[in-house]
Amino acid sequence: MSRALLLGLICSALSWSASAALPIPADGASALRIQGSNTIGAKLGPALVRGLLEEQGFSAIHSQAGAAENEQRIVGKSAEGRSLSIEVAAHGSGTGFAALQAGSADLAASSRPIKDGEAQALAALGDMKSRAAEQIIAIDGLAIIIHPSNPVAALRTDQLARIFAGELQDWAELGGRPGPINLYARDDNSGTYDTFKELVLSANGRSLAAGARRFESSDRLSDLVSQDPQGIGFIGLPYIRQAKAVAIAAGDSRPMPPSVTLIATEDYPLSRRLFLYNQQELKNPWAQALVRFAHSPRGQAIVAQNGFIAQTVQAVSVTPDGAMPTAYQTLAREAQRLSVNFRFQEGSASLDNKALRDIERVLSFLQAHDKLRHKVVLVGFGDPKADPARAQLLSKLRAMAVRRELARQGVMFRAITGLGDELPVAANDGDEGRIKNRRVEVWVY
Repeated sequence: MSRALLLGLICSALSWSASAALPIPADGASALRIQGSNTIGAKLGPALVRGLLEEQGFSAIHSQAGAAENEQRIVGKSAEGRSLSIEVAAHGSGTGFAALQAGSADLAASSRPIKDGEAQALAALGDMKSRAAEQIIAIDGLAIIIHPSNPVAALRTDQLARIFAGELQDWAELGGRPGPINLYARDDNSGTYDTFKELVLSANGRSLAAGARRFESSDRLSDLVSQDPQGIGFIGLPYIRQAKAVAIAAGDSRPMPPSVTLIATEDYPLSRRLFLYNQQELKNPWAQALVRFAHSPRGQAIVAQNGFIAQTVQAVSVTPDGAMPTAYQTLAREAQRLSVNFRFQEGSASLDNKALRDIERVLSFLQAHDKLRHKVVLVGFGDPKADPARAQLLSKLRAMAVRRELARQGVMFRAITGLGDELPVAANDGDEGRIKNRRVEVWVY
């Protein structure tokens, strides 16, 4: 080893001192910098940071206002009395990826998947779409909110597109009381807006009306809608506050409220994933620790406490109805469905990053509830094909892909089946909808 390299390593080691298992910067610099999504950064990100600091034995943990609006520092004291701070800046998902590229952030918080162009721009940090770099930390649902006195109870995604494009301008056209529709939307930096644009506007060939009021703050948008009898807006699930959320239908799906179970399974048409992105080979030990903590049971409990949907697996009862296939009605009467769906990489038969972690979560549930042997049914679904038999076969092959992963861990199955294009949860006229419909449900006896 060269003398210069050895000196550099010594200097680096001296610049840190350990508290609990993690080091504290000796020069007062922030131990971790998180930038990006307001949906994550306003409450969830700081809550996860506080939970991590508590786990590491820090005390007197509190938040301080940052240099600008929607910025804060979470500060704590070690057992030795040394101060440590972690920065969270919440100006929109796109700003997180820009900060990663600029080297001014260690983690990018995003309420949408990374775009191809962003991943290419960050290629020097590794494959940003790999499991090592892409962390799904929670599930959220975009709630469509209106004033509590508005009688409208359900809307289709194509209606939403026309509303927010300014084509439908009076509530009477939607079964409400006559009056102009006032539009409230998140700003261009927001992952919430990106998700709404992708799932609603672009999917229906529309653009946001120029007259829509735009907001960086989720709380502010929600509060104003709840005070405007003619207002409508879209927001992350924890920010419904005093407003009323309507049920949403997509394509041939039934109208679905933004309920915990429907969002956990990602069946709700406007469900979405919340992410942390990091360089593929994480070097900052605090970034490593926060990613690990966010995936842990304690981290997921914090997700739920902050109004988002945890990825903790639970068994839920499903009420059978006449619209279900006969075999599915029998399953609903006799078994319970797990609160997870397995989905696949785009254009691939490989499980996506969330599904790979969900394999571990489902296995833990099955072990804890003594359901490893002949208690599990996998049900595959897909999108329509010219030949219904092919749709049914492909849906069963998806179920078999999940079976292979669980069987490696000793799970023995009661049944594996495919129901083709039955029970769609999204429209099949776009890639996003077809991907959501290509799913595998897990049922347990």
